Amino acid sequence: MKAEDLLRRYLEQRREMGETELVLDGLSVEEVMKLVGIKRGKGAPLERARPIVREAEGASAAGEPASAGWRDALRVSGAAPQPPRAEPIRSDDLPAARPARSAPFAEQVAAEPELPAPAAPLAPAPPGLVVGSAEMERVPPDIAAAVDLDQLAELIRRCTRCDLYKTAINAVPGEGSPHADFMCVGEAPGAQEDATGRPFYGQAGQLLTKILQAVNLSREEVFILNVLKHRPPGNRNPLPDEVSACRPYLVRQVHLVAPKVILALGTFAAQSLLETKLSIGKLRGSVHRYHGIPVIVTYHPAALLRNPAWKRPTWEDVQLARRILDSASA
Repeated sequence: MKAEDLLRRYLEQRREMGETELVLDGLSVEEVMKLVGIKRGKGAPLERARPIVREAEGASAAGEPASAGWRDALRVSGAAPQPPRAEPIRSDDLPAARPARSAPFAEQVAAEPELPAPAAPLAPAPPGLVVGSAEMERVPPDIAAAVDLDQLAELIRRCTRCDLYKTAINAVPGEGSPHADFMCVGEAPGAQEDATGRPFYGQAGQLLTKILQAVNLSREEVFILNVLKHRPPGNRNPLPDEVSACRPYLVRQVHLVAPKVILALGTFAAQSLLETKLSIGKLRGSVHRYHGIPVIVTYHPAALLRNPAWKRPTWEDVQLARRILDSASA
């Protein structure tokens, strides 16, 4: 795929998710489009006004540069005068809580002038979507009969409510404190979760652990689970009937744990919990309600490993969830 096509797809995705700035260079999406020669008429698809990638040494016969990534396209076009840092994204790059904790990335945040502690109290987050009432919805009798998370986990391990069990190695019921005040809900198990039967066990899970530590929470004192309990083949997107089949387990887990706040990790988890098609960009920053329980939406840790631009908004979301937890505990 050519550089201009990669760039166009990237900018379209950012626009659809409600993002307005590229942290790469501080320019808005529209400014970058203008700089690299992409224009869109009213109601029309994006079009290229002029070539955004100039012939360069090492270009192919078709005129495509040796490196056709969107970052190279930005640099060649002059939209990004400084190249991005070369080292891989590290989980330690995430900011730490204020007041400073013992989290491994506290020093970095303290050194960032654009992230000072606010002088005035933070304004309350606006209310968001409301799903259900304070009473939990009804679930099938066998699931409702599970009196604790252990019994429910056994039912999940034997589950045949959809076909995902046929291709999965292990079911992944979830883990953590059965009386947790803080619950993290992800999308579905990945390869390492499928192999171990534990949620958020891979690199994204390690990052989630550090995020929680930054707000003085450990994995042992929260409850972590996924909307789906078996891994979809090839990590494909979950199907509607699979979500419906797993939904009673999620409802029962929320009922048994009775958390004071839920952190929805990623678009799919947020849309499934809140029964909406709204993008994560439009769901972030509000306090939603799932059967009376506050829900805060943020990016999935795996997305942070690919997109460092989302570190800052994720940190804001987690801080909001922590404030809600503190208020409920008080």
